[in-house]
Amino acid sequence: MPTPAVTFGFILATIYGAVFHLVVGGDIRRLALYLLAGWLGFAVGDLTGALLDVTLFKTGQIHMLSATVGAWTALFAARMLLSRPARRR
Repeated sequence: MPTPAVTFGFILATIYGAVFHLVVGGDIRRLALYLLAGWLGFAVGDLTGALLDVTLFKTGQIHMLSATVGAWTALFAARMLLSRPARRR
């Protein structure tokens, strides 16, 4: 059974991915990608915050500042990877 911190982090990362999809737009595949990017970025950001001992905006066991930055960084990176530059012929 997941801990309350894991559940809270999962919900926040899901909201971040859904809001990003709402603003940017796209089909259902992009929504799935944004959700996955939000989850992974949130987890990596939280782990980075734990390793660097970032206590600013720490909520319980979650390092909110670094986790949020990680989620949004992953979301923008996914968006940049999806946007294809125009090909010249």
